[in-house]
Amino acid sequence: MAVRHVTTRARIKTWPAKAARILPLLLARCFSVAALLAAWEILARSGIFTPFQLPPFSAVVLRIWNDGAAGDLWINLALTLYRALAAFAICVLAGVAVGTAMSRSGLARWFFDPIVSVGFPMPKIAFLPVVILWLGVYDLSKITMAVIDAIFPVIAATVIGIQGVERELIWSARNMGASERDLLRQVVLPAALPQIMTGLQVALPLALIVTVVAEMLMGGYGLGGAMMTASRFANSTGVFAGIVEIAALGYALVKAMSLIRRRLLAWHPEAHAPSTV
Repeated sequence: MAVRHVTTRARIKTWPAKAARILPLLLARCFSVAALLAAWEILARSGIFTPFQLPPFSAVVLRIWNDGAAGDLWINLALTLYRALAAFAICVLAGVAVGTAMSRSGLARWFFDPIVSVGFPMPKIAFLPVVILWLGVYDLSKITMAVIDAIFPVIAATVIGIQGVERELIWSARNMGASERDLLRQVVLPAALPQIMTGLQVALPLALIVTVVAEMLMGGYGLGGAMMTASRFANSTGVFAGIVEIAALGYALVKAMSLIRRRLLAWHPEAHAPSTV
């Protein structure tokens, strides 16, 4: 108990020093965003642009506040977040499974490699008419579009990560009697995790982007659908409010993914490097 008390006091004493180092970095990061928003407000009120072309940032914030008070913001935000995260979860499970199979099985690589090679660089928005014809314009079709677009970085990162595992680790584990299942679960996947996490960090914003685009094109509730509704009624403030909302949501997801990466890779040297996100 005494040791725990001493440790707690030591942490309290070192906290001001850590805060003194972190606070200038946070202010420096916020400065560019604050400068951009200030420039937006000044330009909007300078008379160079009409309120329809560029509404003031303060008016956009008021619109977001009103939407939040009315409840529309939270409904649209929840639907967009649900679709993006559902698509991302499917990409994690299916992408890692396919990438692992391609790395460990010649037959799986022979089957999936042409599909990945063709599908990765092509604009996946070309599948939109087919998805609408098959699945309609509801949640399933929007999630499917996001999966089609975001799964390829996960597959590629998994393949690259597993193939980059040091052969010495695999040989040592086999010499110690590890089965293929234990080898994959305890050696190969943990060693490939940094590369896999990189693929996931690419896939998450992709899932959000495609979800918003699908909502814009298919209509209905969601941040993208709300933006298109505002556009149809020539509500410029509503359109810019949607841009701000999507930007904030995207930043929050990317930051959360970065924190998850640092937690999962606490054993890796990069976890002790300064964060750049």
